[in-house]
Amino acid sequence: VQLQASGGGLVQAGGSLRLSCAASGRTFSWYAMGWFRQAPGKEREFVAAISSTGGGTYYADSVKGRFTISRDNAKNTTYLQMNSLKPEDTAVYYCAADFTYARSRPSEYRYWGQGTQVTVSS
Repeated sequence: VQLQASGGGLVQAGGSLRLSCAASGRTFSWYAMGWFRQAPGKEREFVAAISSTGGGTYYADSVKGRFTISRDNAKNTTYLQMNSLKPEDTAVYYCAADFTYARSRPSEYRYWGQGTQVTVSS
């Protein structure tokens, strides 16, 4: 499966952004999806995951209550709604896919998108 992330940009602290990840090439509904982020000089970290049907979601503690992951299998797209953004949310955000839900390590995801930059100004 090929993944294309989009929707990043520059936003002030307290603002919102919605990231999208469009999938192509294979049956999207086979895959659990995840979002990760990587800030300069830091390791890639888990943000959120969603099961193949959308019935299960899982979040990092740092974004719980502010971010919402969702998917539309009819549109082959996963979303990450980010509210109450903080400067520490600044990073390149990546979407990823694999067959198993609720994985939080980058090494556990087989397929990756190219990343989209999110910058939150204070």
